[in-house]
Amino acid sequence: MTTYESDVKTISSNEEVVFGVLSDLNNLSKFKDNPALKEKAKDMEFDTDSCSFAVEGFGRIGLRIIEREPYKTIKFVTDNAPVQANLWIQLKQAAENDTRMKLTLKAEIPMMIKMMVDKKLQEGINGIAEVLAAALSK
Repeated sequence: MTTYESDVKTISSNEEVVFGVLSDLNNLSKFKDNPALKEKAKDMEFDTDSCSFAVEGFGRIGLRIIEREPYKTIKFVTDNAPVQANLWIQLKQAAENDTRMKLTLKAEIPMMIKMMVDKKLQEGINGIAEVLAAALSK
C-alpha cells in the first residue's frame, strides 16, 4: 500500500460542526461548484454515505463511508475505482473554533502506474484538504 497524506489544515470552526458536515456526504454537494474542485472532478453525485465523480484519466470513482468516530475520524473505501484504496479524514480540535484536519489515502497501486500518478495523487489529496478547509471555515 502506498500512503499519501495531506498537510494539516486549520478550520475556523469547532470539531462537532466540521464532523457534522463531513459525515453526511449530502453536505458536500455545495462544494461541487468550487472552481478548484470542478477542474479535477466532474459529474459529482452525493448521498448520505457515498459520493462518486469522474476524474479524467481514471474514470468514475466512488467513495463510501465505512466508519464514523464522532468528532475524530471518518473512514472511506473506494467503489468502482481502478485500484483499491482507503481514505481517512482525521479531526482534532486545538481550541474553540480551531479544528485541525488531515486526509490520508492508502492505495494499492501497481509500480508502473504509481510512477505516472504519484505526484498527481499527492497534489490531489492536498487540494481536496485545502478546498474542504476553506469551505468549512466560518
